[in-house]
Amino acid sequence: MGAMTMEANLSSHQMRGKASQHKLQVVEEIEGLIKVYNNGHVERPEIVPSVGCSLAPDLGVTCRDATIDTYTNLWARIYVPTAANKLPLLLYFHGGGFCVGAASWACYHEFLATLAARASCAVVSVNYRLAPEHPLPAAYDDGVKAAIWVKQQEWAGKCDFSRIFLAGDSAGANIAYNVGLRVANPIGFGAIKGLVMIQPFFGGEARTRSEVCSAQPPRSALTLAAADAYWRMALPAGAGRDHPWCNAGSAAELRRAGAAVMVCVAETDILRDRNLEFSGGLAREGVRVVQVMSKGVGHAFQILNKSHLAKTRLHELLSHVKNFVGR
Repeated sequence: MGAMTMEANLSSHQMRGKASQHKLQVVEEIEGLIKVYNNGHVERPEIVPSVGCSLAPDLGVTCRDATIDTYTNLWARIYVPTAANKLPLLLYFHGGGFCVGAASWACYHEFLATLAARASCAVVSVNYRLAPEHPLPAAYDDGVKAAIWVKQQEWAGKCDFSRIFLAGDSAGANIAYNVGLRVANPIGFGAIKGLVMIQPFFGGEARTRSEVCSAQPPRSALTLAAADAYWRMALPAGAGRDHPWCNAGSAAELRRAGAAVMVCVAETDILRDRNLEFSGGLAREGVRVVQVMSKGVGHAFQILNKSHLAKTRLHELLSHVKNFVGR
């Protein structure tokens, strides 16, 4: 009997040990945005509500959702001004560090509907796959698939395919850039007129001055710690921040394609100096660059900041985009 009891106790101890080994632990977290567990489970609190396609009639823009690829659940939200034909077309990628965000988020729905109306352009907002479940290059692959898909749609007859722009903010601007490198060959896809890159999310092992010195409020849209966490979750296993998807390399494809690039920088953004370096690098490679600086505002101000100053800077930003895509 004693031997049996000892064996039972040992088995119970072993079982508790195994259970503790498999205890759920958080391996990555950006407070309030994303939490990743050691078993691969991911939690994303609903910090921004998702909304449907409805818009105020007086905006003069129609909106609908469309499936691009059922297998990967890739879809897009499409905004088309009703009063014009032969519109420029913006293929847009939302921000969120490759890990959060959606085309249905209310802040993007409002921003892109306004952009379509103000800039007189069609906007296709792509709901790409997110990391860490789908690390890069999944988002780039989805972007290329969306670029090919959009040219095959009947509604796109209202669009001028000589004026296709890839656009996005933060990580979405990074996606636009890397998709542009893939589809800039006019033989394979057709001409890309340009890129609209709003506060593009790049990084590197070496820190810039604005990354180190720009003090950010606690609820800032992007802190240095959050940026590092996003890159750990988004890059392939074993890759560091000097990977070319993070620390951008050559843009020769864009130069050969004759595509112009608008780089929109926010003055108090931790990415300010990296954005300025990126813009300068493009210019040195012979790419036509238009640089816009939004004074006194930070990262993602155009979708998250409702202050009077942010609204003024948003009005200016929309005017710059309109001029860039309308020429």
